[in-house]
Amino acid sequence: MALREQLSEYRCGDTLHEGFFCYDDSFPGPQPLVLISHDWSGRGEFAEKKAHRLAYHGYAAFALDMYGKGKRGKTPEENQALMMPLMQDRSLLAKRINAALAHVRTLPQVDPRRIAAMGFCFGGLCVLDLARSGADVRGVVSFHGLLKPNGLAPAPKINARILILHGYDDPMATPDHLLAFAKEMTAAGADWQAHVYGHTVHAFTNPEANMPEHGIKHSPIAESRSWTAMKHFFDEVFG
Repeated sequence: MALREQLSEYRCGDTLHEGFFCYDDSFPGPQPLVLISHDWSGRGEFAEKKAHRLAYHGYAAFALDMYGKGKRGKTPEENQALMMPLMQDRSLLAKRINAALAHVRTLPQVDPRRIAAMGFCFGGLCVLDLARSGADVRGVVSFHGLLKPNGLAPAPKINARILILHGYDDPMATPDHLLAFAKEMTAAGADWQAHVYGHTVHAFTNPEANMPEHGIKHSPIAESRSWTAMKHFFDEVFG
């Protein structure tokens, strides 16, 4: 294994962004790539560790940056201040994640025809909005993501296959939200599926999540099951 990693700048309009690119150059030829969309704190160690794991499985991985170079939150208040402008302007959110997609297509190590995306919490919503935009990606995976519709005009076609990995007791995306999302995707003719984990709340993939009074807690079992489901999904969509 010959792991390579680098920071990679790109732009969306006037905003400079910086992603984290990781791949194993012992695999021959251009590789399928997985975009990784971070949680509300910004691109950091959690997303970069996921990039390393994906590289181990033979994928190139790019932990994208939704906020702008160097913008990361350290407290819930800072995280909220970074996230809310994009939650309130979902068209800008879609432009930013599509800018990351356009950038990775130019990387020589990447097969531009085989790209998928995954995201966590806020990042789960981001990759779902990537799919909603009609982007030409093979699939998207949302881990304990927010499911709120974007209120924008629907794309003529949702090209990406969609996998939702979700805690049934997540207070930030309730069973009613999941049902509404299922109806939205079915009406759009999307290829979608959901794996729902019982007795599981928000942020179940994050070992540092430990606020059960707020419905936020790590679940090793759900984390393991969801990662396995994701690998099977990528095997399917990449062929």
